[in-house]
Amino acid sequence: MDFSLSEEQQQFSDAVRRWIDKDYGFEQRKAIVASKEGVSDKAWADLAELGMLALPVPEAQGGFDGSAIDMMVVMQEFGRGLVIEPYFATVLGLEFLKRAGGHDHLLEQVAAGELKLACALGERQSRHDLFDIATTATANAEGFVLNGTKTVVLHGAQAGMLIVSARSSGAQRDTDGISLFVIASDAAGVAIRDYRTIDCQHAADINFTNVQVPASAMLTQAGAGWDLLDAAADYGATLLCAEAVGAMEALNAATLEYMKTRQQFGVPIGKFQALQHRMAEMFMQFEQARSITTLAAVKMASTDPVERRRTVSAAKARVGQALKYVGQQAVQLHGGMGVTNELPAAHHFKRLSIIELTLGDTDHHLARFVAQPTFKQAA
Repeated sequence: MDFSLSEEQQQFSDAVRRWIDKDYGFEQRKAIVASKEGVSDKAWADLAELGMLALPVPEAQGGFDGSAIDMMVVMQEFGRGLVIEPYFATVLGLEFLKRAGGHDHLLEQVAAGELKLACALGERQSRHDLFDIATTATANAEGFVLNGTKTVVLHGAQAGMLIVSARSSGAQRDTDGISLFVIASDAAGVAIRDYRTIDCQHAADINFTNVQVPASAMLTQAGAGWDLLDAAADYGATLLCAEAVGAMEALNAATLEYMKTRQQFGVPIGKFQALQHRMAEMFMQFEQARSITTLAAVKMASTDPVERRRTVSAAKARVGQALKYVGQQAVQLHGGMGVTNELPAAHHFKRLSIIELTLGDTDHHLARFVAQPTFKQAA
C-alpha cells in the first residue's frame, strides 16, 4: 500500500509550514502565551483564510470534506510548530456534528472561522473511561435538564458551543443510556472555570446546574450516544498521534542540531558513539510512530468499528511509548537547557506529555487493544 501524500496534501502541508515559520514562530508563540487570552484571534483568522478550518467540513457546508489523512497532515505541522490555538478541540467537536448530522449552520460557522467548539466529555472519576458519566440529562416537557461537572475540557472557555456527554438512563458506567448534546457555552446555568495546562494551552472545568436544553440539542436518539462518542474519540486520538509525530520530528531535529554545536572535551558531543546510538533509537521510535499513525488515519474510514478501535488503540499506545522515549532522551541530551522555557525543546516535551494523557494513555489503549475480539481470536 502506498502511504505517500498526494500532491494536494503535500501542497497543503507546505502551506501550513510556511505560515507557521512566517507568522507563528517560537517568539510569536511566546507572545501569545504571555497574553491574557492565551490564544490569538489573528492566528484563528489566518487558519480560516488558509482553509484549515474548512478542511474537515463537508462540501455542502462550505468545506473541503477532508479525510483523516488530510487532517493528519495539518496536525503533524501543528505539532512541529507548537500551535496552541483551539484547533484540535474545534475539529473534534466537528467530528461529533458531522457524524450526527442536522447541524449544518454550526458547520458553516466553523468553516468561516466564526465559531469555536469544545468537547466536555471527561469527569473527575472517569479518568480515561468516557462511558463513566455521572452528569445527568433528565427529560421534561421542554427537552432535557443537565446537571453535573465536566473536567479538563480543552479550550472550554474559548468555545462558543460545547459538545456534552450526559447520562439519560442506566448505571454510571454503562455504555447504554449515554446522550450527547450541543449546548451554547453561555447558556443559563453553565459556569466555566478557565485555567492553563502545563503545555501552555487552556482547559476548563464546567459546571452544569439545571441547564435547560431543547430536544433538538441532542445529537443522537436518547441513550444511544456511545457509538458516536467512541468513534469521535478515536478520531481525536488519531489526530493527537499525528500532532505527536510532528512534535517528535521537531524534537529530533533540534536535538541533532544541538549535538553538532555543544562541545565537550574539545569536540561536539555528537561525535560520541554512545550518544549517536541514542539519536539512532530516537529516529527509529519516530519512524515507527509515524507509520502506525498513518495506518490509524487510514482505518478511520473503516466501516468495521472493531478494526478501527484495534488500530487506533495500537497507534495511541505505540506513539505513547515513542514520545516518552524521544522526549526524555531529548531532554537528557540537551542537558539543563532541555528543561528551560527559552528552548522549544522543553515546550515540545511538555506538549508530548499532555498528548500521552489525552483521550487515553498508553496503558489504557494497550488494555483496550487486548480487549478487542480480534485479539482474543488470534490468541
